Amino acid sequence: MRRRLYLMRHAEVSYFGEDGLPVDPREVPLNEEGVAQARAVADALRDVELDRVVTSGLPRTLETAAIVAPGAKAESWPELREIQGGRLSEIPVDALEHEFVHAFRGVIPNDSRFLRGESIGELFDRVVPAVERLVADDAWHTALAVLHGGVNRAILSYALTAERMFLGHFEQAPACVNVLDLGEGGEWIVQAVNVAAYDLLHLSHRSTTMERYWEQYRAGTN
Repeated sequence: MRRRLYLMRHAEVSYFGEDGLPVDPREVPLNEEGVAQARAVADALRDVELDRVVTSGLPRTLETAAIVAPGAKAESWPELREIQGGRLSEIPVDALEHEFVHAFRGVIPNDSRFLRGESIGELFDRVVPAVERLVADDAWHTALAVLHGGVNRAILSYALTAERMFLGHFEQAPACVNVLDLGEGGEWIVQAVNVAAYDLLHLSHRSTTMERYWEQYRAGTN
């Protein structure tokens, strides 16, 4: 039987305070909505026996994992932390909206930088070896990885293409789950993408996460 990886994005957090200023992404916790989202995923996976639970080690992934898989010991893999943006204050005001809402659109070149910070190529440099290390360990049959939107897009893109080709149009809602199966030959089969247990048909909105973050930022600064 194929091994299975449940590739999850952490649940909802508040990246911007009421004053519109960014919260340190290294420390930001789940908000109330995020806790409810994680509980919905826990209920969906309640009968799944997990051999491993991997996180990036950032609080929002550890908190999500603790709710979704309370009986598991979550591992921290810092190389799977989210892609690092630059300082928003250093991005020209007339370019900021475009860089927010188009951050994950289309096939993004490896030399493109996320909000003028880390490049897509640098993201692949650390994410691909981590995925290969996880794959090389055949001691697990079913694993949960609680990671981040940008990281998950890189993993999904690599699973589908076997190349460092970043397909930005994979939307990753908070606490969504992607289902990837792994065959003996190392080939990936993507069974499901962006499954939100709390909103299966994505009826609540049609905005991307980056569009919503932009609106939150703009609301706080106006």
